Amino acid sequence: MKLIPRPEYMNFLKRYQDHHLIKVISGVRRCGKSTIFYLYRQYLLHHGVMPEQIITINFEDLAYESLCEYHALYRYIIERMQADKMNYIFLDEIQHVKNFEKVVDSLFIKDNADVYITGSNAYFMSGDLATLLTGRYVELSMLPLSFHEFSQGLTASMSLSEQYNAYIRGSSFPYALQFQDDSPAVEEYLSGVYNTILVKDTLRRMRSSDTMMVESLMKFLAANIGSLISPNKIANSMTSAGRKIDNKTVEKYLQGLKDSLLIYQADRFDVRGKQLLKINAKYYLVDPAFRRLLINDTGRDTGHILENVVYLELLRRGGKVYVGQLPKGEIDFVVEKSGIREYYQVAESTLLPEVLERELKPLQSVPDQYPKYLLTLDEITPEADYDGIKKKNVLRWLLKADS
Repeated sequence: MKLIPRPEYMNFLKRYQDHHLIKVISGVRRCGKSTIFYLYRQYLLHHGVMPEQIITINFEDLAYESLCEYHALYRYIIERMQADKMNYIFLDEIQHVKNFEKVVDSLFIKDNADVYITGSNAYFMSGDLATLLTGRYVELSMLPLSFHEFSQGLTASMSLSEQYNAYIRGSSFPYALQFQDDSPAVEEYLSGVYNTILVKDTLRRMRSSDTMMVESLMKFLAANIGSLISPNKIANSMTSAGRKIDNKTVEKYLQGLKDSLLIYQADRFDVRGKQLLKINAKYYLVDPAFRRLLINDTGRDTGHILENVVYLELLRRGGKVYVGQLPKGEIDFVVEKSGIREYYQVAESTLLPEVLERELKPLQSVPDQYPKYLLTLDEITPEADYDGIKKKNVLRWLLKADS
C-alpha cells in the first residue's frame, strides 16, 4: 500500500518532539491518524531513536482489550519504559479507555515520556479534553486526504479536471485510493466507513437507537450542502416528507453528527457588524463522496460540491471559517486567522458577464482591504484581477500551485 506523505501533519509532530506537552491528533475514523503515527515512528527510528524506546498501543486492536482498564494500561507502559532514555508513547484511539486522563497525567509528569494520543470523537477530543488536560496538550485536527494529497496517490495519468472528478466521485479517505480503478469497491468501502462512524461514533455516543431518523437527517444535509438552514427548517422539511421530528431532536442529532466529525457547521459572520450570528448555518460533509453514497446524485449541484471541497481545504489551511453575511448578499467564506481576514467566493464558472458580476458584487461591497478571492473551475482566463479581487483557478489553488 502506497503511503501518502502528509508534510503538514508530520511537521506538527516533529515541531513538538520532546517538548513537555501531550500531542493530540483528532479526526474522523479512517482519516489516516494511525498512518501518520507510523510514518512518524519511522522518522524517529531513522533519527537515532531505538525500537525499545517506542511503545505503541492501538485500542481498536483486540490484542490490547485488557489494557482498556486504566490501571492495567499504566502498568503495561511503565514496565516497558527505558529508565535512562526518552520514551515515545503512542496511544491510538484512546477514547476506548475509561479514565484515560489518569494514565496520561501520570506519564506527563515524567521527564522521560513523550506522549502522543489520537481519538475519533470531536466532543471527546475537544470538549472533554480541554477540561481533562488543561494547558498540557497541543492538538492537531486531521481530515481525510486533500485534493493535493489525493492527486499524489493516483497511479493513472490524468488531466487536472479528470483528477478532480476522480476525487469527488471516489473518496478522500486514504485507503480508498487502493480501489481507484474499481468503483464498486470504493462504494463498498465508503459505505463501511460511514456505517461504522454512524453506529460507533454517533448513535452510541448519543445513546440513541433511532438509526432511521439520523440517516434521514444525514440525507437531508447531504442534499442541502451549502444551503443556509436551521434546526427548525430541517424539522419542518423532514416532517413534511413523512419523518416527524421536532427541532430539539434535530439539534441533538446535529450535535452528535458534528461530534463524530461526519459533518462540519459553518456559522454566519456579520461582515459589517463583525460578529457571529446565531440563526442559520451551512453544513458540509467530511468527505464530499458521502453525498453520492447518501443520495446517489453526483450529476447535480456540482457547485455546492465544489464549495464543500473548498471549505475543507480552508479548514486544513488553518483559522476559523465562516459564511459571510452582508446587508444584501452573502460571501461564501470568511476566514479569520492570526488577526487577518480573508474572503472567498466559489463558483464553477464566471465566463458569462452576468455571472461574473453576481459573484464579484458581494466581495466589492466589503469596505476593508483584506485579501479577496474568486475561485472557479474556469480554464479560459483562469486568473484575473478585478480591482484587488484575485480570480484563481480553484484546482491549481487546491494543489497549492497558486495559493
